[in-house]
Amino acid sequence: MPELPDLTMYLEALDARTRGQTLERVTAVSPFVVRSVEPPFSALAGRSPLSFALIGKRLVVGFEGDLFLVMHLMVSGRLQWHTTRPKIHRRLMMAVFDFPAGTLMLTEAGTKRRASIYVVRGAAALEQFAHGGLDPMAVTDTQFAARVRSENHTLKRTLTDPRLFSGIGSVYADEILHRARLSPVRWSSQITDAELATLYAAMRGSLVESTSRLRAELQGAWPAHLTAGHDGMSVHGKSGKPCPVCGAPVQRFRYDDAETHYCAQCQTGGTRLAGRTLSRLLKDNWPRDLDLIEGEG
Repeated sequence: MPELPDLTMYLEALDARTRGQTLERVTAVSPFVVRSVEPPFSALAGRSPLSFALIGKRLVVGFEGDLFLVMHLMVSGRLQWHTTRPKIHRRLMMAVFDFPAGTLMLTEAGTKRRASIYVVRGAAALEQFAHGGLDPMAVTDTQFAARVRSENHTLKRTLTDPRLFSGIGSVYADEILHRARLSPVRWSSQITDAELATLYAAMRGSLVESTSRLRAELQGAWPAHLTAGHDGMSVHGKSGKPCPVCGAPVQRFRYDDAETHYCAQCQTGGTRLAGRTLSRLLKDNWPRDLDLIEGEG
């Protein structure tokens, strides 16, 4: 699932290509993708995008007439841009937006249709999509510390809970915790002031560096193949490969539908997190369905 750095690239690309242009036509290819009724999806046609923002992992585009398009890509949704309108493929395409300069398409791979579109009127209506999570790029160290300690969860869940922090999913949580040398199952109530400072710096550093890396790689091109994981990751998606810090093999564990990558040498004192002990430790603290954390952020 695209996370904060990836979604930022989508926003910048959309802004560069569509701001001030008239949206000539909208097409809901899938009958399930548009989840709102009033205003109708068709009301966007004939209006121009004026603003681009994020609410959690939702892309928000403000149009003339105080209308807002809210898109959630979920796990498999992606945005594609074509300078000439492509043929409609109903198997993958969810929605199509035709601008004078090109066509924006919302696609979704797989059989589960989880990506969603809402059209709402007025900025106040956007509150329904806000879970209360703090912006990781704007939060102060004091606010961060207070939010981490506001509830007693594992650090992995704390970082990915959209009620606490906005836009961080499983991928970047793994990277942040590895950078901070903290266990993903460390309880937030046990974290020290020094560890909090380290975790805050790791969060900001990981997100800023990943955003800068993506921006440098794209150089203004459309982010056609965005995914939260990439070859430059330290631990996520690197199970069995050497940790870039200590050389020990990266470990992976699954708890129900949630997956975590970490370095046992750097983060857990050499202890592998697996088996019944982990299950008893986590109990209800780990999300049983990734949609609870990843999907609704």
